[in-house]
Amino acid sequence: MITNFDKLCGDLEKQELEAPTGVASPSTYAQLLAIYLYQNDLCNAKFLWKRIPQNITASNPEISAIWAVGQKLWKKDLPGTYHALAAFNWTEPVANIIRALEEKTRERTLNLIGRSYSSISLDTVVSMTGLSKDAVLHVCRDRKWTLNEDGLTVSPTPPTQPAPLHTSSEDQLFKLTEFVSFLEN
Repeated sequence: MITNFDKLCGDLEKQELEAPTGVASPSTYAQLLAIYLYQNDLCNAKFLWKRIPQNITASNPEISAIWAVGQKLWKKDLPGTYHALAAFNWTEPVANIIRALEEKTRERTLNLIGRSYSSISLDTVVSMTGLSKDAVLHVCRDRKWTLNEDGLTVSPTPPTQPAPLHTSSEDQLFKLTEFVSFLEN
């Protein structure tokens, strides 16, 4: 299973640029489009979609299905995104990227909910995450979110942020001095 999508993205971009006829393979376009969505790089995804030859998109429904997901992400339509993700029977190696995209989208959404809401209905969380109500309750417990007494709403807690690395002005000045001294030698 490929997990280094940044490296794969670079390799696929190189394949596209070095294609002998100027047109990459459908597999290259499908993977590259899915990776751009995974990276939340919607501008590059849209630009790629516009330059894929129409005969390739017409004869490869998977590429069109990936773009359907991209359109939902562009519109910030989370329920539609999960519906589009589930509506197609993805093939490898695209399926691996799509699974990672779904997980990353869900994680970003849960972090957004944690940062943005003091109380939110379970039905809204279900809609925003594409999970079942039981799965949402499990996620809420895992994240130590409080299920309110009404049983219909949850009080999320913000995700923990790593402490920023602060350096003093003296440390920065020292590092800059060392760097300048190094360059002068």
